[in-house]
Amino acid sequence: MSLASQLAQGLVALSLQLPEDAEARLLSFLDLLQKWNKVYNLTAIREADQMVARHLLDSLSVLPHFGGQRIIDVGSGAGLPGIPIAIARPEASICLLEVNHKRATFLQQAITELGLRNASVVVSRVEDFRPATKFDVVISRAFADLSEYVALAGHLCIAGGLMVAMKGLHPFEELSQLPSNVAEKNVIRLEVPNLAAERHLVVMTLKA
Repeated sequence: MSLASQLAQGLVALSLQLPEDAEARLLSFLDLLQKWNKVYNLTAIREADQMVARHLLDSLSVLPHFGGQRIIDVGSGAGLPGIPIAIARPEASICLLEVNHKRATFLQQAITELGLRNASVVVSRVEDFRPATKFDVVISRAFADLSEYVALAGHLCIAGGLMVAMKGLHPFEELSQLPSNVAEKNVIRLEVPNLAAERHLVVMTLKA
């Protein structure tokens, strides 16, 4: 099955309708990721067909679970989930925060080649970044345990905003250690097409 077919079928399974040019852009992003991965070692996944499920569909599976106009992807790495979100939500502003200069160079090149006017890159440690305007949604994928994540990145979130963490197994122990400034928490089991692994999304609301 072609990569385009895998992606299209996955989007149907996720009940996602993306902008007209989104699927082509997502596949172009995958192509860029493969090319740069040979030199920069951006991801351990090497096979393009595995990247469709593990990177694209995994990133896109979070979309139904939050809105927001200003979103920051903390520790963006290879641009996951930030770049797929930026492609899928052109009306939102996406900031990709990455401390590693080589990865940040890839992110900037991807934004340029994909023509993503709604995405930007900031090279900084998360605890040092002090934006003039805070974000509606702070999201991360395999960044840190939940308490450390809130401690390091909570200052980026507006009062009453969402901190979202993409996890594999249900993080029972991490949830029991959340700091007191988390007002609400919700754990959503994600079903990612063609991915034989557990995926959970932790959505936390910070106190106003």
